[in-house]
Amino acid sequence: MEEISTKVLVIGGGPGGYVTAIRAGQLGLPTIVVEEAKLGGTCLNVGCIPSKALIHAAEAFHHAKAQEKGASPFGLSVASPTLDFGKTIGWKDGIVGRLTNGVAGLLRKHKVKAIAGKAELIDGKSCVVRMADGDKRIHAEHIVLATGSAPVEVPALPFGGPVISSTEALALDAVPATLVVVGAGYIGLELGMAYAKLGSKVTVVEAADRILPVWDPELTAPVAKRLKQLGVEVLTATTAHALSDDQRALVVRQSGSVDKLTIAADKVLVAVGRMPRTQGFGLEKLDLTMQGRFIAIDDQCATSMRNVWAVGDVTGEPMLAHRAMAQGEMVAEIIAGEKRSFDKTAIAAVCFTDPEIVSVGLLPNQAKAQGLEIVIGNFPFLANGRAMSQDDEAGFVRVVARADNHLVLGIQAVGMGVAELSSAFALALEMGAVLEDIAGTIHAHPTRGEAFQEAALGALGHALHI
Repeated sequence: MEEISTKVLVIGGGPGGYVTAIRAGQLGLPTIVVEEAKLGGTCLNVGCIPSKALIHAAEAFHHAKAQEKGASPFGLSVASPTLDFGKTIGWKDGIVGRLTNGVAGLLRKHKVKAIAGKAELIDGKSCVVRMADGDKRIHAEHIVLATGSAPVEVPALPFGGPVISSTEALALDAVPATLVVVGAGYIGLELGMAYAKLGSKVTVVEAADRILPVWDPELTAPVAKRLKQLGVEVLTATTAHALSDDQRALVVRQSGSVDKLTIAADKVLVAVGRMPRTQGFGLEKLDLTMQGRFIAIDDQCATSMRNVWAVGDVTGEPMLAHRAMAQGEMVAEIIAGEKRSFDKTAIAAVCFTDPEIVSVGLLPNQAKAQGLEIVIGNFPFLANGRAMSQDDEAGFVRVVARADNHLVLGIQAVGMGVAELSSAFALALEMGAVLEDIAGTIHAHPTRGEAFQEAALGALGHALHI
């Protein structure tokens, strides 16, 4: 067996892993990254990027169909729009391919060796990589675990046949006539709304009593309204029990009822969350402290074993690609001798539904639960010129701050394209902004970002345009 030695061994080539490797390479550290499937991991190949491509295509098609019916308020009409779904999927795959090739090129540029194979840990200093053309044994001074996460499977609905995960939902051959989505979290609603716009009859089944339960009802109300407009039926307080005998329907039961309902379904998308990938690569051979299902880490992403690090979804919530990348960059710099630690206060969470939701920092109820006296500023897009000129006035921007010193604790928004405001929101929290900082910053007109300034002004008691 060929044996290789390196300074840094990264197991997993997703956002956390490849960024760790790139930054380590930039710092001159001999680095190897091992990826079993494709560089870019779930996010790039079967998650963040392809789902947004599908959402964009669905939105474009839906707008065209609406204009065919004369729904445009500014006089635009379109004759008989059609969609070649195979071409849509091919376009999506092309974007993914360009990005995965880009990651491979960046690794080469920084002299990182990428190995395609399945890593199996031997101990805290070495692993064997199973490859098509033979095995390699790698010895490393530092091991970084970046194995990511996988879709949670519902025992009564194992994946296979008509039951699909988000991975399969992004690679269907055709738009299903009927689609049932199990789970009204961000993954289920993003894909469910996309397929509704592509022409599917979509039903959403959620065990909780409302959609998107991690956010407050004020933020999710515009999404709930849009679901109704799209003809999506939402069954809350409802659990999925099994496929029907002919596998063409889903059997569910609503809370408080002894009767079961049967919902026609060509496909059943199970989107009830993700779980860390802690199996299949020899993690049990390491003496690591766990935190539930996740690998326990400190504020430097160090595990309980010396020189064994972990980043990304395998370390717990929030399971977001940008968190993984920030952790990976930090770990590489720590290994290189720099002093760093990780503070997750300003990590934005974005839900790419229609309308989009973004949240940074504390929600109002979270701030109150900490015993803080707060002031809240809320500015609706229906009073924003840019939103009006885009014919989409749903939603608002909300700022949460301490009542005593006006320190901004959290910023949320729901509306068209508000994901693009997330960087400004995160920057405000990262820099310790007070309401006066935001209110005193001149925001370009006409933009949706003006609602951010107006929300801060509102919290100070003198919003200008409402």
